[in-house]
Amino acid sequence: MNPSVSVIIPNFDRADLLVHAVRSCLDQTYPVAEVLVCDDGSSDDSEARINALSDPRVKWLPGPHAGRPAVPRNRGIAAATGAWLAFLDSDDAWVPGKLAIQFAHLAVTHAGASCSNALRVIPGSGSQDPYFNTPAATLSLGDLLALNRVICSSALVRRDHVVKAGGFPEEPEMKALEDYALWLRICAFTSFDYCAETLVRYTDAPASSVRAAYTDGSLVREAALSNLWAWSQRNTQAFSSTQRAAIARHLRASKRTAGRPPWDWLFIR
Repeated sequence: MNPSVSVIIPNFDRADLLVHAVRSCLDQTYPVAEVLVCDDGSSDDSEARINALSDPRVKWLPGPHAGRPAVPRNRGIAAATGAWLAFLDSDDAWVPGKLAIQFAHLAVTHAGASCSNALRVIPGSGSQDPYFNTPAATLSLGDLLALNRVICSSALVRRDHVVKAGGFPEEPEMKALEDYALWLRICAFTSFDYCAETLVRYTDAPASSVRAAYTDGSLVREAALSNLWAWSQRNTQAFSSTQRAAIARHLRASKRTAGRPPWDWLFIR
């Protein structure tokens, strides 16, 4: 039997883009079990637009405004019934064969997580180029410590791994870092299969994203790695001694990079 997939989409006042994102899930050649629209206190007509789709697979999960994507995403994780969780931001969209291609890769690698390349869409510029030029077939903890290569809207992860990792960290200081923090934790249980195909249309608009408030990339990197180190100390069986040493080494290095341009290593929100 094909494994079931729950799609988790956080939303805040993006009705038009949200509908496009949801339709890209429903149009998959590999059918999804459910699309969980996890609202963060929207004041627009997002709910009405979603209800108008009249598809029983699409479920509206409301909640008060938190201003941190981790909160609605975790609400979706708690409600999800699928064996695998796929994540999609409300301003992005999938190509129709995304899930089918990822599961074809996973049938070969047997990894417990998958991610892919994406077309980087910069609003108003007409630019639509592949985000990565990554030859690797799999991404390990070492790869992700060096650079976040997991585009959130491409991520497909076994639900049990996400649960063991504790979901997305919700602390205010992890805002805009919560997805990277989770991918690093996931590496305690599995590597990421990497699909070089551009399976996502990723909207790159930093000025309108939650990362706009950050100006010092070195402090951002230190926060992400400090969060991983603290988690590894609480979950001593999660990483090997070699992996913990690598985490500590990257954390020490992050403390010596003050003044680096913001987000030169953590490429996306």
